[in-house]
Amino acid sequence: MSRLGIVGLSIALGLALQAAAAVERPEAATLLEQGKKLYADEDYKRAADVFEEAVKLAPDVSRYHLWLGLAYGRRAQNTSKWKLFSALSLAGKTRERFEHAVELDNKNKGALLALFEFYREAPGMIGGGVEKAEQLASQIEKLFPADGARCWAAIYEKRGDLELAEEKIRLAIKLEPGEVGHLLSLASFLSRHARYEESDSLYAEAVRLAPESAEVWFSRGKALVRAGRNPTEARRLLGRYIQAELPAEATPRSEARELLKEL
Repeated sequence: MSRLGIVGLSIALGLALQAAAAVERPEAATLLEQGKKLYADEDYKRAADVFEEAVKLAPDVSRYHLWLGLAYGRRAQNTSKWKLFSALSLAGKTRERFEHAVELDNKNKGALLALFEFYREAPGMIGGGVEKAEQLASQIEKLFPADGARCWAAIYEKRGDLELAEEKIRLAIKLEPGEVGHLLSLASFLSRHARYEESDSLYAEAVRLAPESAEVWFSRGKALVRAGRNPTEARRLLGRYIQAELPAEATPRSEARELLKEL
C-alpha cells in the first residue's frame, strides 16, 4: 500500500476530532496512548502489538481499529520487496481494520479517509480498486463535503483529468476557506504540474495562516524537492520538520529524510 497522499492532512484531522462512540476501558485508552507514542517513533511492529491489545480490550471502539490499521499499513510499506507475501498479508490486515473501523462508526472521518486512500491506491488482488474508491468518495462527500471534494480530486488526478481535479480542490477551499490542508493540497497539485508561480503564492498564503505548521514545512519542502527547485530552502524546511515535535499521525520523519537524500 502506498503512503498516505492527498487526503493525509484530513485523516490527521479526523483522528484528532473523532469522539469515541463506544464505552472505553481505561486500560485500553492507556494502551492506545502507548501505541501512538511508538507509532510516532516509527516503531510500527511494537505499535501494532500494543494496538492489538487495545482492540482486544475494547473491540467496539472504531478508532482503536483505525490506529491498528495505520500501524499495519506502515509495516506493509516498510517491508522488504523480498518479503512480498508478508507485505501482502499486512496490506490485507490494513484493509480489514479500516473497514471494521468504518463499520463500527460510519462517521469516523479518519477511518473513512484512510479506507478511501487504501481503495484508491491498492490493487484489486488485496481489496483495492477505483470503483470502491469512487463509492466511498460519494459517501464521504455527503458527510464531509470538503473532504469528499478532495477525494474526488485525487481520483480525477489519477485518471489524468487535471481540470476536474483542480476544480474539486478549489471547491474544498471554497467550502472551508480557513482550512490550511486544502491550500496545501492545491499548492502541491499545482507544483506537480509545473504551475510554480501559482503554487508559490498558495504556499505563501499557507505560511501566513499557519506559520508554525510542520505540515506546511513538509509539504513545501517536498514540492520543492520533487520539482528540483530551490534545494537550499527545501533542505531548511525539511530539516525544520525533522526537528519539530510532531503528533503521532503526522507524516513520518523518515519520509523527510528520504527526500533530503534526493537533494
